[in-house]
Amino acid sequence: MNDNPKLTTKQLEALRYIRNCLVHEGKTPSIRNVMRALNFKSPRSAHIIIDNLIEKGVLKRRDNNSIRLIRDLSEKNNNARTVDVPLVGAVACGLPILAEENIEAYFPVSTQLAKPNHKYFLLRACGDSMNKAGIKDSDLVLVQQQSAAEAGDRIVALIDDEATIKVFKKTDQAVILQPKSTNPNHKPIILTSNFKVQGVVKAVLPSDL
Repeated sequence: MNDNPKLTTKQLEALRYIRNCLVHEGKTPSIRNVMRALNFKSPRSAHIIIDNLIEKGVLKRRDNNSIRLIRDLSEKNNNARTVDVPLVGAVACGLPILAEENIEAYFPVSTQLAKPNHKYFLLRACGDSMNKAGIKDSDLVLVQQQSAAEAGDRIVALIDDEATIKVFKKTDQAVILQPKSTNPNHKPIILTSNFKVQGVVKAVLPSDL
């Protein structure tokens, strides 16, 4: 794979569109949507440009024919030190959170945020259960992968194969996952051992990234 593939103007335009769909909508666009976004006259032109991006190692086609973003070169800053961090989508039942099936894309994140010698992932927040803790619906959270947490940490917990973001609290008898929300319908989740800590939130990135 070319470490520095050169993309045409149209390829960069297509890449930006695909990237934005992943960030804002949580899914890759259809061929026809790519065709319309780039003002192509036929789906074949959109197919060709996607195939070109796959050949250059920027996109990858999944078994189900959807597209995964491997390298985000849409806003490349050669002066910034970055690491590629996976954006995790819906967590498939029974799979580790960073299983390939769960990864939608990889995005460059500054090493000032994603510190070396740690593993990170990005997760899209859903709902308003943590809006008082600075995490709004559709925000991307940068998570340092680890299996332990301290009281007061904003954590990603896996409960029955579903990821949730809450504040971690612990007593002698139980673990409490505490929402921080303006919505009174959100209640603390009280658990014993039937959950897993996936990581600790280190930064929140706005949904209009």
